[in-house]
Amino acid sequence: MSITVEQLGELLNAQEGERLEFKEARTGYHFEELAKYCAALANEGGGRIILGITDKRPRKVVGSQAFPQPERTRAGLMENIPLRIECNELQHPAGRVLVFEVPSRPVGTPIRYRGYWMRRGDSLVEMPPERLREIFAEVGHDFSADVCPHLIVGDLSAEAMENFRRRWMGKTKNQGLATLSHEQLLRDIDAFSGNRLTYAALILFGTRQAVRKHLQQAEVIFEYRSSEASGPAQQRKEYQEGFFNYYDELWNVINLRNDLQHYQDGLFVLDIPTFSERPVREAFLNAVSHRDYQLGGSVFVRQYQRRLVLESPGGLPVDVTLDNILDRQSPRNRRIAEIFAKCGLVERSGQGMNLMFEQSIQQGKPVPDLAGTDPFRVVVTLRGEIEDPRFIRFLEKIGQERLQSFSTHDFLVLDHIHREQPIPPVLRPRIQFLRAQGVIEAAGRGRGTRYLLSRRYYEMIGRKGLFTLKRGLDRRANIELLFQHISDYAATGTRLGDMMQVFPDLSQGQVQRMLRNLKAQGRVFKKGRTRAALWFPIASDDSDNAQLGTRE
Repeated sequence: MSITVEQLGELLNAQEGERLEFKEARTGYHFEELAKYCAALANEGGGRIILGITDKRPRKVVGSQAFPQPERTRAGLMENIPLRIECNELQHPAGRVLVFEVPSRPVGTPIRYRGYWMRRGDSLVEMPPERLREIFAEVGHDFSADVCPHLIVGDLSAEAMENFRRRWMGKTKNQGLATLSHEQLLRDIDAFSGNRLTYAALILFGTRQAVRKHLQQAEVIFEYRSSEASGPAQQRKEYQEGFFNYYDELWNVINLRNDLQHYQDGLFVLDIPTFSERPVREAFLNAVSHRDYQLGGSVFVRQYQRRLVLESPGGLPVDVTLDNILDRQSPRNRRIAEIFAKCGLVERSGQGMNLMFEQSIQQGKPVPDLAGTDPFRVVVTLRGEIEDPRFIRFLEKIGQERLQSFSTHDFLVLDHIHREQPIPPVLRPRIQFLRAQGVIEAAGRGRGTRYLLSRRYYEMIGRKGLFTLKRGLDRRANIELLFQHISDYAATGTRLGDMMQVFPDLSQGQVQRMLRNLKAQGRVFKKGRTRAALWFPIASDDSDNAQLGTRE
């Protein structure tokens, strides 16, 4: 909101406090200090910081030379603080004045700029932990259920409401829904709060004019780039209207450049799209129902030839982390999520992220990547390249009926084993189930146990020898291999560390047990007692043993 010279005159006598801050800044002002004050004002409900006015009453305008390019300063502030900060440059008769207007922080989200700041007297101090906990505790608030002031049914798109009605009837098979008026339809899905429409109604059904008037940031921007090179996108579309007006169109735009990838299964050549519809739609539904509408940014959908990136404002909810995101659901906009569930767009259990992971693994693609997610945004990258068609065939041979009994964690275990990655502790309880299903096998014992896809997988891809190699030699063969290695270095002796290199997949204890077995058979002996001890073979000729020294 711009400010006039007359309004500035009224502010000169106002009390400086949490919502108003004056700084002389005659010759300049540090950007760092400005950003901290903006963060503090946001954390305490919003307000103004005014440069070019003395901070002690009676105040007077002295003029400021700070920030000669205010729009550039504003852009820098918004890059670091995800709020729509305004900057007004006022030419007062007594000098130039800069007024920075700072909105309030979103509910449940403290604003951070190199720390969490608040005002205390005339100074800036970092927020105490108890205040931060109070703010985080606000997260249960559902913005989408709040009343949108002055929004009326006439501001909503009839086409969007009919699109929703068709989906709802398709899910419930209830033909009686066809007779409901638009107002009754909205009441039945709780888009009203009392007699007033909510932000959920605006976000899902609003016309372009209504969204631009009441909630400009409720927009989705699609961009297509054929390469990673910087520069303008080859295509850009902005959707600033109710969700049910553009939901299908957005998928159609993505699908226009959705190449098919081919893989062969016996005599048949099968096709898999680079971007499968279900994961893309789930990722987009998550962005709409979980984004923070109190932050000023837009949802971005960026399509490249082999990847799709969705970025939405607002970090993960307080009780959700990258580690537990598959096991814990906490919709930021519960009213929107409930309306999606009514028409069958999402499962009531909120397992959208799980479905994205499962289908990516079943199609031999990398799992969704959340790199770039931070406290103020969530970034989900869907990669479309098929990495191993043989793994797809293996899962198909298991059969869809059996796969339906697999949890997301089961698919993740298979993916880690297929990629020869360590299985995280949180997934290890699923190993026994998968072994019982005959889809993975164990190699080795104890802490050195390794897991690999079943023999059937390697037979199917024509690599039986690779299965034997990956599974490793049996214990008797390992003992003979160890003895051969010790015999090859009979002249100098062999340390335990050298023997560990022969068996990189075995633990030190397993190698030591094989040594004890050889020693009990009278085939090797050790010189020394420390880690530097050397092991020698026992030759059949005692004279050879004498040359090597006394055996232990």
